[in-house]
Amino acid sequence: MTLLNLNQADLSDIRLIASDVDGTLTHNGKFSSDFISTLLNLQSAGIKVLLVTGRSAGWVSALVNYLPVAGAIAENGGLFLQPNGHQNLLSSIPNLSRHRILLENAFHHIKQKFPHLQTSTDNQFRITDWTFDVNDLSTDDIQVISSQCQQMGWSFTYSNVQCHIKPPHQDKATGLEIVLKNHFPELNSQKVLTVGDSPNDEAMFNPVKFPISVGVANVLHYQDKILHLPQYVTHASEFAGFSELAKLLLQK
Repeated sequence: MTLLNLNQADLSDIRLIASDVDGTLTHNGKFSSDFISTLLNLQSAGIKVLLVTGRSAGWVSALVNYLPVAGAIAENGGLFLQPNGHQNLLSSIPNLSRHRILLENAFHHIKQKFPHLQTSTDNQFRITDWTFDVNDLSTDDIQVISSQCQQMGWSFTYSNVQCHIKPPHQDKATGLEIVLKNHFPELNSQKVLTVGDSPNDEAMFNPVKFPISVGVANVLHYQDKILHLPQYVTHASEFAGFSELAKLLLQK
């Protein structure tokens, strides 16, 4: 993996940052004191920030309302939420009530093999996926759960905080492509930079879809577990890494 520096990255054309939240914009699970000022500085420089997170629609609707961002994709590509309150479903789900029941059934099936699993606290605010805490699951456990989901017709991903049971083909990159086409048609792939830190950001590291991608340093924990790696990696971890990237962009 290549460390991001001025000599190795031409970021002069970037007009939108599509960023993960947990582990990328947070520090030890919280927003730091200079988080909002960094977003405002980017906004003043004409660089939009779009949140792309695995967090629930409920949590994200609050974030997009209070933060100076252009919008937010929630539930790993499941929904797009705008600051004006509009919400768009990005996955094709004909019957949401039945969908929730099927997701819960899938989770209980997984629990038969892993009875200690706990539903995540934000799961009650979800629409398109079902989450449970990653806790002390091993790499082998993750692989078994992923196989179980595939056998049941679901897809699976995980981050530094949660595991997600979700519809097939629902991921951050697919959702981001739809949002960019419908809401930011003036931006081509060379003007969009994707940022993340964990396996559920992997789709956004796919160079075919997003040629300019950055991982904050904690992504190195997963470099042997994901197929697509970011093009560049910051020196610092979590929000300090994002801040490092923001300063680089603001210098251009």
